[in-house]
Amino acid sequence: MLVPDPKVVRTLLTRYASLKIAQAERERAETARELEDVTYTLCVMTGTTGIHDAIVQADALLLLATGRAEEAAPDADGDNGLSLAV
Repeated sequence: MLVPDPKVVRTLLTRYASLKIAQAERERAETARELEDVTYTLCVMTGTTGIHDAIVQADALLLLATGRAEEAAPDADGDNGLSLAV
């Protein structure tokens, strides 16, 4: 299974939130179209059919990515447990 890039997912979630706020402040056709596009993209990237499920999946993905980043972080002695062999 392909896993979306967490940076892209984070960007899409931020864009989604910004567009929701903009649309709530002032409804515009252009903003509605952009919101629709971002919603569709989030759903496709997360393998879901609704935005609420997509947000839940995106949050889980970002949490998992954060956990992986912490695992790969160097220890206090600078060793992250990864081999230097090429």
